[in-house]
Amino acid sequence: MTKNITFDLADTVEMKKPHACQTNNWEVLRLGADIRLKCMGCGHVIMMPRADFNKKVKKLLAKSNDPVNLKNDFYVAKEDIARPNFG
Repeated sequence: MTKNITFDLADTVEMKKPHACQTNNWEVLRLGADIRLKCMGCGHVIMMPRADFNKKVKKLLAKSNDPVNLKNDFYVAKEDIARPNFG
C-alpha cells in the first residue's frame, strides 16, 4: 500500500510503534533521502531512510505553520523580477 501523504518541515507524525519513552509522536526536522525525526516525549533525535520512514509512519498529526514552508508562496522566478533600466 502506497501512502500519498506529503510531509513538510516541523510536521508532527505518529509512528506505528512507540519510542522507548512510550511516545508515538515525532517532529520532522529534515527531509530528503534520509529523514531526521525528533521524539516529542524525550527529545531524542533519529535519522532513517525515507523508505523505512514511509513503512513506519502511521498518520500525519499536525501540519506546521512554520514560515519556512510558506517560502514557496513568495517565490518569484528570475525572469519575473523587475529590474531598473540604468542606462
